[in-house]
Amino acid sequence: MARELRRHKLTLALINCPPPNYTDPDAPRGFAAVPGHAERFRSDFRRSLRYARTLGAERVHVMAGVAEGPEAGAVFADNLAWACAEAPEQLLTIEPLNGHDVPGYFLDDYDLALSVLDDVAAPNLSLQFDTYHAARLTGNVVALWEAVGPRVGHVQVGDHPGRHEPGSGEIDFGTFFAQLRRDGYAGWVSGEYVPAGRTAAGLGWRRG
Repeated sequence: MARELRRHKLTLALINCPPPNYTDPDAPRGFAAVPGHAERFRSDFRRSLRYARTLGAERVHVMAGVAEGPEAGAVFADNLAWACAEAPEQLLTIEPLNGHDVPGYFLDDYDLALSVLDDVAAPNLSLQFDTYHAARLTGNVVALWEAVGPRVGHVQVGDHPGRHEPGSGEIDFGTFFAQLRRDGYAGWVSGEYVPAGRTAAGLGWRRG
């Protein structure tokens, strides 16, 4: 992968922690907020960090996992603080996921995510904003961006419903992209969606 990135002069914007297990659809979505799994989280984080450093990944998305309650919140904050101190040169993100697609996921609310960022207060930790999840969680992507945009380090786009390419659903991406430009957002805008047809045929949204 590193060789192909160099050959095509590409930058790897982000990877997940832990790296996903695509052979098991029921594999947990992370452990960072799961009580009793601190050692497993740290092992996964160190493994993800080796991937990130080898591949030159700009950011690592730390996945909270399935958990609930105040203890999970405290565990999440403690693990994130440890990770930020363990790799101060590595940019990290956290991302709220909707409970329909990921039942029981701890980080399922943007207010909660902002509270976690405030608790950890690390310069290398920011918010990951996914338009599909934002639409399912709040119903208004642009209004949510206006509220949380200054805390965002990485943007992912997918339309709603269907999670296909921008322009296939109900999200107003013209307004959203214009707002990113007005706000001076300088990070990546990456596609995270299931193409409705052939991939190349659905890339027109990049001109937005």
